[in-house]
Amino acid sequence: MDFSSILAGEKVFHFWLMVVFLGMAALVFPLLLFVTAPYGRHTRKGWGPRINDTLGWVIMEAPAPILFALFFFIGERTSSILAIVFLCMYELHYINRTFIFPFRLRGNRNDMPVSIMMSGFLFNLLNAYLISRYINTLGPSYQLSWLWDPRFIIGVLIFLAGFRINTHSDSILRNLLKPGETGYKIPYGGMFRYVSGANYLGELTEWLGFAIATWSMPGLVFFLWTAANLAPRAFSTHKWYLSTFPEYPKNRKALIPFII
Repeated sequence: MDFSSILAGEKVFHFWLMVVFLGMAALVFPLLLFVTAPYGRHTRKGWGPRINDTLGWVIMEAPAPILFALFFFIGERTSSILAIVFLCMYELHYINRTFIFPFRLRGNRNDMPVSIMMSGFLFNLLNAYLISRYINTLGPSYQLSWLWDPRFIIGVLIFLAGFRINTHSDSILRNLLKPGETGYKIPYGGMFRYVSGANYLGELTEWLGFAIATWSMPGLVFFLWTAANLAPRAFSTHKWYLSTFPEYPKNRKALIPFII
């Protein structure tokens, strides 16, 4: 069997899968503007069987760090410094998001709908394949000179800033409640001074930086998917805060400081 023809076929498959993936994001964004995903503070009945939220979260997110690494190590550029850097960036976020974040949450633990878990599982599976295979086999090989390209440097700095915003915002939310407490409180500090969805802003910033650093279509598609998913979530969270707490700061925006 001709390996080159198999690889050529996979490139075609990869391209059209990416097109379909982008089309799905275009459909999901307007849908989520009107239908809030039923987990966390927005939990409600009527979405089918449910699963323990911690277990559901780990299952949902696990394809991202596991499959990205798998596709990387079976690829052609495992010794590429740039490919290794992108692997580390991706794993930095998803190891924290999958295996650390859900075990540090306090209070208000609602079961997760299995449908939400499975949709997230599918997204992470496809996204890990699209990005990892592109970086390590299917896309153009990154030359060492990319390390001092302004796009790479700026992208990495934006990614690290987003990771800091994301983890710091998670810490603020986690520390709102003392061990054993339940309920919700208004978050203050960090980027919560400016937006209700500071944690979402952090994650969105991460993947914008990743898209710039990789300068790739799969990276851009991932960023657009993240925006399609998290922007409506931030808007819903902002409305929830305003309706729940009369004293909620009226100058905060939902997702982007001073804008929206």
